[in-house]
Amino acid sequence: MPQAKIGVIGGTGLYDIEGLTDIEEVSLDTPFGKPSDTITIGTLEGQRVAFLPRHGKGHTISPTEIPQRANIYALKSLGVEHIIAINSAGSFKLEVKPGDLLIPDQLIDRTRQRINTFFGDGIVAHIQFAEPFCPALSKILYRSAREAGADVHPRGTYVVMEGPAFSTQAESRLHRSWGADVIGMTALPEARLAREAEICYAIIACSTDYDSWHEEEEPVSVDAILSTMRQNIEMAKKIIKLAVSRIPKRRDCDCATALMGAIVTAPELVPPEQKKKLDLLLGKYLTKGDS
Repeated sequence: MPQAKIGVIGGTGLYDIEGLTDIEEVSLDTPFGKPSDTITIGTLEGQRVAFLPRHGKGHTISPTEIPQRANIYALKSLGVEHIIAINSAGSFKLEVKPGDLLIPDQLIDRTRQRINTFFGDGIVAHIQFAEPFCPALSKILYRSAREAGADVHPRGTYVVMEGPAFSTQAESRLHRSWGADVIGMTALPEARLAREAEICYAIIACSTDYDSWHEEEEPVSVDAILSTMRQNIEMAKKIIKLAVSRIPKRRDCDCATALMGAIVTAPELVPPEQKKKLDLLLGKYLTKGDS
């Protein structure tokens, strides 16, 4: 099976990356089903990169229906250690204008219908998630965005809503009162699953509108969002090309050992079918515990 150390998960409008060479298309199955689409692996700026369109090519998968566990598991099985995720978002701050980018450092989970962990069914693990994004990878994305000429903000809180409908005005004002910066539908459980898989994960959040709190703005429309998103996507592609060449080969962040000490179930009590299902994630820890 081909391997790649860097993964890119494309959001709305980002279904491929120009400039990839030595391309291979990989169709994978996982213990959690098939990922959103085939994964394209190629060389970009000298690095092997695995690209996965989150909503499927042509945008056929709703935010709630994204096979998040399959997506992260599939990338992990290819050897991915860093994921750059592209997400569209509405802004709660006047200074985060439509067309601006933001590299979030915090999350608020407002989803209701999503399975948000690989664990359960006889095995319990509690990861640390105080810092939901990899600080090292986030810093690389911010610096790359600055170099690319983007209007980019280095930190902020991303509210993840269930969707697929946009916010009511009351919801938008509530989230804004919390001090949140942007809102979107796809950062979770993606970020949490990446941490459970010990993958460094960071987001380029692309501001498309002012959500529905801004009374002087027209209500959010899909056409307006897609128009701004197309501009953002072109900038995101430039940032990705700059960032992949700057990602270090060795990791010294806590993401790489997120499961160390997180598994609270005694190894001998883990059901054999779960041990087999999660071997890609847990094998090194359960083997150690069994010895």
